[in-house]
Amino acid sequence: MNLLDQLKQQTVVVADTGDFESMIKYKPQDATTNPSLIFAASTNPQYKSLTDEAINFARSKSNIKSKQVEIAMDKLAVNFGLEILKIVPGRVSTEVDARLSFDTEGTINKARELIAFYGDAGIDKERILIKIASTWEGIRAAEVLEKEGIHCNLTLLFSLAQAVACAESGITLISPFVGRILDWHKKNSNLGDIQPAEDPGVISVTNIYNYYKKFNYNTLVMGASFRNIGEITELSGCDLLTISPSLLDELEKKEGLLPQKLIVEQAKVSDVKLLNLDEKGFRWMMNEDAMATEKLSEGIRNFTKDLLKLESQITSLIG
Repeated sequence: MNLLDQLKQQTVVVADTGDFESMIKYKPQDATTNPSLIFAASTNPQYKSLTDEAINFARSKSNIKSKQVEIAMDKLAVNFGLEILKIVPGRVSTEVDARLSFDTEGTINKARELIAFYGDAGIDKERILIKIASTWEGIRAAEVLEKEGIHCNLTLLFSLAQAVACAESGITLISPFVGRILDWHKKNSNLGDIQPAEDPGVISVTNIYNYYKKFNYNTLVMGASFRNIGEITELSGCDLLTISPSLLDELEKKEGLLPQKLIVEQAKVSDVKLLNLDEKGFRWMMNEDAMATEKLSEGIRNFTKDLLKLESQITSLIG
């Protein structure tokens, strides 16, 4: 049995892509998207109809160009989500505008609008995860949304502080990043080639998983942002893993035994201490973690860059 088939027996496999053909090929349970993936996919001629429909919809809702662009951007993200839901049996994550990352009320309102678009298309909100950056403001917005029955996926998560704040706020799912943590350490610590078990991103997600399971939090852990399959196999047993098509292909082609690394029973006896974080504690822990602070800010900036590219494209098409 190949590694991908074995991984699916231990972990919910999620496709990290905007490409429908990849989802059909690898048959993931769920799928995630982000502004970068949506922008890349929207430039593909085969998805032109989704863009055209979003623009026509926006024109029908407003005569003001700036509002048309905003509506079209949201509708395009939902259109991709709707197509994805025809392929995957589970849920799709749709991201809130990264420029709202420090705006609690703005994030809440945008999430409600996205859920309304899905509802108009006949999709139950149980099949949607609203993806929000793991800032303090984003976590507060997600807490409100969860109480309304709108499930959230907190992304750009690099630290235990962010993970604890999410769990205490009753968030459905978090996406702790692995590869970007490794990137930072390679750049800032002169970290050379290391074994997957020593990868700082793998260690971070393992610690978060153990913390959640030890203290019986319901929030699910979905490892994300992988650089190699070694990072993935070291996290086998994680609640979910979201994986790019290239790494899914590598896993599918590789044979061998895949032992489960993350196990609830082992997490229960792990040596971790309970943290109770208020806003001051959260901000202090983030301030003391240069990697998490820098990667969170960088991730928001990069998602915004791709949003602006997409916005420019939509603006030109609206004319």
